[in-house]
Amino acid sequence: MTYTVTFNPALDYVMSTDNFTLGTTNRSQSEEIFFGGKGINVSCVLKELDVESTALGFIAGFTGDALLGKLNAKGINTDFIRLKKGLTRINVKLSGKDGITEINANGPEIEKEDINKLFSKLDKIKSGDTLVLAGSIPKALPQDMYEQILSLLSGRNIKFVVDAEGKLLVNTLKYKPFLIKPNLDELSGIMGKVLKNEEEIIESAKELQAKGALNVLVTLGKDGAILLSPNGEIYKKTAFKIKAVNTVGAGDSMIAGFLAGLNKGFDYALNLGTASAAATAQSNGLAKREQILKFL
Repeated sequence: MTYTVTFNPALDYVMSTDNFTLGTTNRSQSEEIFFGGKGINVSCVLKELDVESTALGFIAGFTGDALLGKLNAKGINTDFIRLKKGLTRINVKLSGKDGITEINANGPEIEKEDINKLFSKLDKIKSGDTLVLAGSIPKALPQDMYEQILSLLSGRNIKFVVDAEGKLLVNTLKYKPFLIKPNLDELSGIMGKVLKNEEEIIESAKELQAKGALNVLVTLGKDGAILLSPNGEIYKKTAFKIKAVNTVGAGDSMIAGFLAGLNKGFDYALNLGTASAAATAQSNGLAKREQILKFL
């Protein structure tokens, strides 16, 4: 079983308007609501690829009920902890001629007992299972949450997948995560320099492997992706030439596709991951199965 953790999920309320002007009354042309959070995105795309997962995390209030309802309607397994105070976030995204203006909420209050409940659920993950930790840590939680979780589960033959930035990612390497997925900007930030070519990217990825990561998947946007496997092999995939509609969730889709394709080898996994990312980038929401298979 694959488990995903989303500490601070959200409902994204997307409003489209031809002209948006501050300080006045604006009218939208259309409205859509998407449920989100990096771990939830991974679970949703895995479902499209016939891979079952369980989404863990925290929800609160009527917005948490709405999020849970949408996930249940899609057939996603969930085991969220319901918080006593606050609301699951509503992030407002205004789409207009000048691009997208975003207002992201902070999220609900998470108490110590809630964290302990999460640890109790994680403690039941079994040997051979996969745990996906993705995204930033909200202010309501200790900033070393990833390390606490991996310390709890270390040595149990669980595949850890980590998608995070900077120190949050680097500090997990000592637990030998099965897969990490920095994008080019994140990898450059970790290295403290702009990586100018493929050779520098590969050498930097090897440094992260030397610190503990087994597989390093570097996503390069329009330039594709590079995977370094534990046995030293290097896999490369060129990106599809598409007109991107939405890049939110593309990296999460890459992770989902990669995990779903692993049983057929690294080359197939990278192909399926790239197809999943492209399908999301060309959609208003997350990739659908038919789109993914078309790209594959």
